[in-house]
Amino acid sequence: MSIKLEVWGDYACFTRPEMKVERVSYDVMTPSAARGLIEAIYWHPGLRWAVDRIHVCAPIRFTNLRRNEVKSTISARTARTVMERGQGELYLCTGEDIQQRAALLLRDVRYVVEAHFEMTDKAALGDNPGKFQDIVKRRIQKGQFYHQPCFGCREFPAQFRMCEQLPPCPEELKGERDLGWMLYDMDYTDPEDIRPLFFRGTLRDGVLEVPARNSGEVRG
Repeated sequence: MSIKLEVWGDYACFTRPEMKVERVSYDVMTPSAARGLIEAIYWHPGLRWAVDRIHVCAPIRFTNLRRNEVKSTISARTARTVMERGQGELYLCTGEDIQQRAALLLRDVRYVVEAHFEMTDKAALGDNPGKFQDIVKRRIQKGQFYHQPCFGCREFPAQFRMCEQLPPCPEELKGERDLGWMLYDMDYTDPEDIRPLFFRGTLRDGVLEVPARNSGEVRG
């Protein structure tokens, strides 16, 4: 079962993992970001979403922005130590840890995401593809979601609606553009060793074809 979801917003940041200090966005939405956006609208343990292609429906435009971020994190090891010893601090003081960082963002973005779902072994006896398809369509039409869909970061909300007709490809995106190695998704096969997966992205006439995970084009 497949859907076509049109999404748009003022800003987006699909962070390149090789940039450690300041955020730099990919040119185009990543498959994992598209999957997360759809799961914000409807997720169920009985189905698994897979993104087939992403249509870029607006010219690719970047902008610089300085954002306030915290420089510290609380690790699981720290939390475990505090709980075992019964002493220590389990909070972050934003007044002390806050700092400004520059970010290279996308602006005025619009995409159409084509995706499908597959049933998993966690589906109940009464679950079936037709049931899930109806629920997804109803939630999209009513604008319902579990948490606000976003473009990479929570402060960049995404608006969405069902796509009835694909918008035309922007003139400057016609032809072929090599996007380089892009993040495909995270491999959660081993919870103790979660690894990123990558694929070679190519934008053809504004369309990013997303390979299947077992196609051989996705590498760890």
